[in-house]
Amino acid sequence: MGHACIQSYLRTLDGSPGVYRMLDAQARVLYVGKARNLKARVSNYARPSGHTARIARMIRETVSMMFLTTRTETEALLLEQNLIKQLKPKYNVLLRDDKSFPNILVAKDHAFPQIKKHRGAKKEKGAYFGPFASAGAVNRVLNQLQKAFLLRNCSDAMFSSRSRPCLLYQIKRCSAPCTGQISEAEYAEAVRDAERFLSGRSTRVQEELAEQMQAASDAMEFERAAALRDRIRALTSVQTSQGINPRGVAEADVIALHMEGGQACVQVFFIRAHQNWGNKDFYPRVGADVSAAEVMEAFLGQFYDNKEAPRQLLLSDGIENADLMTEALSEKAGHKVEILVPQRGEKAELISGALRNARESLARRMSESATQAKLLQGVAEAFGLDSAPQRIEVYDNSHIQGTNAVGAMIVAGPEGFLKNQYRKFNIRGDDLTPGDDFGMMKEVLTRRFTRLLKEDPDRDKGLWPDLLLIDGGAGQVSAVYEIMEEYGVEDVPMVGVAKGIDRDAGKEEFHRPGENAFALGHNDPVLYFIQRLRDEAHRFAIGTHRAKRAKAVSANPLDDIPGVGATRKRALLAHFGSAKAVSRANLADLKAVDGVSDALAETIYDFFHEKG
Repeated sequence: MGHACIQSYLRTLDGSPGVYRMLDAQARVLYVGKARNLKARVSNYARPSGHTARIARMIRETVSMMFLTTRTETEALLLEQNLIKQLKPKYNVLLRDDKSFPNILVAKDHAFPQIKKHRGAKKEKGAYFGPFASAGAVNRVLNQLQKAFLLRNCSDAMFSSRSRPCLLYQIKRCSAPCTGQISEAEYAEAVRDAERFLSGRSTRVQEELAEQMQAASDAMEFERAAALRDRIRALTSVQTSQGINPRGVAEADVIALHMEGGQACVQVFFIRAHQNWGNKDFYPRVGADVSAAEVMEAFLGQFYDNKEAPRQLLLSDGIENADLMTEALSEKAGHKVEILVPQRGEKAELISGALRNARESLARRMSESATQAKLLQGVAEAFGLDSAPQRIEVYDNSHIQGTNAVGAMIVAGPEGFLKNQYRKFNIRGDDLTPGDDFGMMKEVLTRRFTRLLKEDPDRDKGLWPDLLLIDGGAGQVSAVYEIMEEYGVEDVPMVGVAKGIDRDAGKEEFHRPGENAFALGHNDPVLYFIQRLRDEAHRFAIGTHRAKRAKAVSANPLDDIPGVGATRKRALLAHFGSAKAVSRANLADLKAVDGVSDALAETIYDFFHEKG
């Protein structure tokens, strides 16, 4: 183990670039690293001294290693970051929250382009503007752009089905191209203005609108002048909400890092077209002895693994392999990426502002973590646990008289609600009586722990709960306890949370297997904490149920027919008017639909007649 194990690999390694993995006795990956020269890099770990406490601990736990050579060091860097995100090694700096960011899309597959929010792969034809830091930031800009340019946001299907303008036209948020209230040329001009504004040419757009407003006023077309005034105000509102709009920085991500008390916060500001499109904070997992350069380099590699880097990255801290990172990001983005650590001027001011935000965000998070730790300790004392729980799972069901039944699980821990760990369960039990809450809870817990025993039988991946909270009283707790006994899981504490007297909040009763019900003090912070957990589980369950119900209501039988995609579905609905009319159509009528072959017409006819 340790140094001796690492030393044994040196005689088989050469000076090739590549990626190495260090594994423990259970074959779990402890660390993933890259190297320009694998033999030289690994030989550093074979030294008996000169390591930080974190690296020394990692070396002691290492019992085997894996190697993968690459053609270049750039390939090694890209592979390293990809493996870190997949394997989440214990000793690597790890970016935990790495979602995609939304964009604004001006779709170009229609004579009257739609403007909308877009997230994910850029497969649709059109012009993309972004990224924005959050969906809220996109929605605010879209809201103002609708006021300013009166572009439609409805789907193509909705557009084609309109016979009169919708409410958005009445409140002056859309020019109603669906009913011919604006010509195609006039609408195209509004689209061009919107794209120019999003591309950073906002001043010129506003100047032109001001000229048009003055001309309308001179011609005594006061209604048109007022409409143009409102559009100028809407554009001004967008610029005001954006805060800092740097003149000397056209396209950049401003990335600032603040480290304190063994924790780190990375603040990212998105600057596009000389406009600030929002900021987001990240909290990578770091060790106490990790340098700022190491954290920053790991963040860049993982953050841009599935995103296109802008032309400039403005950093608060330099990284060791700046040239290598520049080459890797430029290769992925398809354009030159420049990494800068500004020391003066406007760019340094942007870094200073981002650093201030990072420092304040980390201070708030540390304060919240301290409060959360105190509450978790209070939970342990209230429910007789050996230590403060690190993972609390809360379960709830939602249905209307047994229909569209769903189960929901939320998770909370030292960092608050862990929303990426939430799970929903579509209740599938055919033998359940509609509205049988006990049976639903039994199905949810059975599926949860069946999977848990399969995925983490040794309980070493942090997936097992330290406490189960069940929305219900003694009956639900008893049903859950039976399931746990059946699976041999009797050491996970569970508590039922019942509404109590008059079902009033604040009078909750708590039930544990084999014990009498008890209550907490009316002003006990732990009681408020449990209420928050229960309410969050209830919110998630209700939301999941509503989404399922809405999907069921809007479900179309045409979606279940093999060979009927979106285009043929539109053709069928346009020809017959409704899915019900399609189901009643004879074979000859189906064959007459444009785009429907004879074979597909027979498939559609057979589908409905077999069902009927």
